[in-house]
Amino acid sequence: MNNFTYYTPTKVFFGKNQEDHLKEILKSYSVRKVLFHYGQSSIFQNGLYDKIIYQLKEADIDYVELGGVMPNPKLSLVEEGVALAKKENVDLILAVGGGSVIDSAKAIAVGAKVSFSPWKFSVKEEIPQDHLPVGVILTIAASGSDMSDSCVITNERTKEKRGFNSEWNRPLFAILNPELSYTVSAYQTACGIVDILMHTLERYFSQGSDTILTDRIALSLMKSVLDAGKTAIKDPKNYEARATLMWANSLSHNGLTSCGRNFVMSVHQLEHEISGMYDNVAHGAGLAAIWPAWAKIAYPHDILRFAQFAYEVMDVDKNTEPEKAALEGIVRLRKFFKDIGMPTGMNELGIDPEAYRSLAENFSFHGKRIIQDLIPVDEETAYRIFVLSNQK
Repeated sequence: MNNFTYYTPTKVFFGKNQEDHLKEILKSYSVRKVLFHYGQSSIFQNGLYDKIIYQLKEADIDYVELGGVMPNPKLSLVEEGVALAKKENVDLILAVGGGSVIDSAKAIAVGAKVSFSPWKFSVKEEIPQDHLPVGVILTIAASGSDMSDSCVITNERTKEKRGFNSEWNRPLFAILNPELSYTVSAYQTACGIVDILMHTLERYFSQGSDTILTDRIALSLMKSVLDAGKTAIKDPKNYEARATLMWANSLSHNGLTSCGRNFVMSVHQLEHEISGMYDNVAHGAGLAAIWPAWAKIAYPHDILRFAQFAYEVMDVDKNTEPEKAALEGIVRLRKFFKDIGMPTGMNELGIDPEAYRSLAENFSFHGKRIIQDLIPVDEETAYRIFVLSNQK
């Protein structure tokens, strides 16, 4: 097991009606003025907007609003939020929504403390040194951004989707009420299931050894996500299933399932090129389309680990010899993606094969980047994964 630092400062308020305590939570942090940041229509349809405004007024907390966050959150709105936060002198960003809203809020939070565009953090030209605190009310289980140190933003001008990690990105608090995810569509739920699963799946299939406890936590989480995911798709208002997904969403991306391992999440970074270039592609859908292809290339480099995943998560008979089990596990996960309505190849994303080469070039920073994962992923490997994704 490698040395590691584990830091999860976010205070979590989990369970039914926890959003009703927003007033008390904000007052406990002596918040005076917030930037209320949210997405588009759902917050109005489910009554959450009115509930939040009522509590802010009851607590005598001043606020300004910035809505309109889109999937694959955009730099232009982040920059608008930075200007607003500075002008209004807010002392907390309140993000109400899913991962896109939270990541947008995180970028605003660090951008409000500097004189340059927060995009410089995304392309690693600058490192955050300070931030405004971020509070979260989560409405969809997916990204895990409510407890993570990551922030991913899309620059719509350059069609680049880039992320950066910083301890300044971890929210101050997160309110997690599984009931708020009841109205999430089956498709969005499925995208979330994939994203939750992949955050631990990529950590599990990373470089490292002798991480027995971490592995058991990871395997249990992934199995729980598969089981709860099937239930949530069939029965959207099943509280236990939604609760499992929402808590797994947080634990899968807060660092717990990678303690002692070296992970870089190359499949996530491959997908960022796809949804950065094609804004209509949901992040979870892109991950489902390409992970099985990555796995087919990677499994020979750690057959026993892939076999363990197959036995413990995908219910492959433990009497099956390891290499056959490893392959069967990949096949079964691909089928799971298909069964919940996810694409299982680049062709199902509607992307012309002629674009695969450009995507691979962008991924490699035009030949300058090789990601050292379980397998090294350079431009040619990226291209091979895109092509292989369409093969059953």
